[in-house]
Amino acid sequence: MKISIITVCFNAADTITATLRSVAAQTHQEAEHIVVDGGSTDGTLEHIAKHGKHVAHLVSEPDKGIYDAMNKGIRLASGDIIGILNADDIYADDAVLTRVANVMADGGFDALYGDVEFFAPDNPKKATRRYNSRRFSPAKLAWGWMPAHPTLFLRRELFERYGLYRTDFRISGDYELIARIFKEGKLKYRYLPEVLVRMRTGGVSTSGWRNTLLLNREVLRACSENGIKTNWFKLLSKYPLKALEFLRK
Repeated sequence: MKISIITVCFNAADTITATLRSVAAQTHQEAEHIVVDGGSTDGTLEHIAKHGKHVAHLVSEPDKGIYDAMNKGIRLASGDIIGILNADDIYADDAVLTRVANVMADGGFDALYGDVEFFAPDNPKKATRRYNSRRFSPAKLAWGWMPAHPTLFLRRELFERYGLYRTDFRISGDYELIARIFKEGKLKYRYLPEVLVRMRTGGVSTSGWRNTLLLNREVLRACSENGIKTNWFKLLSKYPLKALEFLRK
C-alpha cells in the first residue's frame, strides 16, 4: 500500500532537514515524499538538494497560502493513502508509516489518526504537551474537536469524492476539510492511541491569542457552511481540557 507524504515549507532552513531525514528513515517500502516549497530564499532548497535524494517530487514556486501548497502536493500524489507532514514535524519513530499502512489495509479504513507530541525547539527531547486525538468523533465537530492534523492519513479517494483543502481559510482549512468529510458519520476510521508525530511549538495556529481568535472564527464559519450547529460557548468549552494536556504530557 503506497503512502504519499506531503511536506509544505517556506523559508524552513532550520527545520526541513530533520523532516526530510524522518521520512527517509521510514521502514515502509512504498512511501512517496512530495515537497512543496513556496519559493524560499533562506537556503531551504539547498538543504533539500543535500538531504532530499529520496524526494519524489519537488515544487518550488509562490503559492496562495499553506492550503494551496497542500493541494499542489495532493494533485501530484500517486499513493493509496495521503498524509501531511509539515517542515516543523517529524515522525515519532521509523516504523510509523509501516504501522499506518498495515492497520489501514487490514481494517479497510478510510482514515486513521493518532496523537501529536509537542516539544520546544531548544529542547527536542523534552515533551511539553500531548495532543490527544482520542477525544475526537464526528459528533464533537460542533465543539471544535478534530484529530491532530499531522497524524491524519486519508485514502486518496476521499479527496476525489469531497474535494481538496479550501484556500479561503487562513489557518482552519484543515478543520474545514475534516468537518466536510466526517460530518455525515459514514467514514470507516481508526484512532491509534499512540504518538505518531512530534511537532515543534510555535506554529501559526498555536502562536498567540490573535491567531486563536482567528482560528475559532474560521471554525465557526466552517461549521456554518457544513451545516454543523455550534456557537462560541461550545468552541471555547474545549480549552480547559486542552490545558490539561500540559499536565499530562
